Formats: sequence, structure tokens, C-alpha cells
Amino acid sequence: MTATDGLAKVNELATNYAFTAWNSVSDFLIIIILFSILFLFAWYVGRATLVSVLIAFYASFAIYKVFPYMSYLPTAPALTALLAHVGLYAALTLAFYIILRRVVVSDFLYVGIFGTIILSFLGATFIIALAYHVFPVAEVYRFTPAIDLLFAAKTYFFWWFTAPAIGLFFLAR
Repeated sequence: MTATDGLAKVNELATNYAFTAWNSVSDFLIIIILFSILFLFAWYVGRATLVSVLIAFYASFAIYKVFPYMSYLPTAPALTALLAHVGLYAALTLAFYIILRRVVVSDFLYVGIFGTIILSFLGATFIIALAYHVFPVAEVYRFTPAIDLLFAAKTYFFWWFTAPAIGLFFLAR
């Protein structure tokens, strides 16, 4: 083996491991970004609003599942189909958030900073679980095996789906 062959082999291994590490980090980066968005929203708008957002996620999911006009949403190309489904869910979430924001009164609700962090994380994982099991994300983006282990199993969907509600039960006072 010449020095050039050895250098090429080291280069190949380094590139392969760098891409593998970046792919693993990028999926967790998605969770961190979603967590940051939810946390900053709660921090600047108010912690009680996070409760409204989490409850709106559930109400939106119920209406989304029984939405009678799903056949009108585009099915191809894959990115357009994904954006149509996510857009419908986001619109439903916004509508329910506006309704719930009027109902959830911040004077009578307290969520501490530790609770806000946990609820933001659980909200982010709820969205990722929806991406796996409800939205057609698999045709557009392939998650890494590390994230697949956490979210892909159908039995785990129930726990990721109920985690924000359980968190609200224990952390919102």
C-alpha cells in the first residue's frame, strides 16, 4: 500500500464518518429547532400560551383525521403533498389556538421554567411523531436509524402522542 492509497483510504473513512455524524446530528437538530421554537414562543408570548398550543395540537389532530376533503389535497409530487397536509394541520392548529387562547386564562395558570422546558420538548416530540405516522414525510425526508428507533414503532406513537397531555397534567397548575 502506497502513501497515496493510505491517504485515500483515510480520506474515505473520514468523509464517511463525517456524513454519518452529520446525519445523526441533523435529525436531533430538527428536534432542537422545534423545541427552541416552542420554548421561545412560550417565553415571549407567555407560558400559558404554550398550554393553548399543546391542546390545539390535539384538537387539530382530531379534525385532521376526520377531514372530509382529504381527496382534494395533492398527492404528487411528494413535497407538495407533504406541504398540503402540514399546511392543513397548521391552519387547523392556528384556528384552535385562537379559540383556546381566549379560553385558557393566564392569570389562573402557572407553568414554571422547568415545566416550560419539558412541555416544549414534549411538544417537539409530538410533532416529530406526527411526522412519522400521520404526514407523508417518508417520501420527502429519510430520518436516521437513531430517530427511527425512537419514533417509527407504532406502539411508541401512542406514548409520544400522549406525552404532552401527561406533561400538562403534572406541570400546569
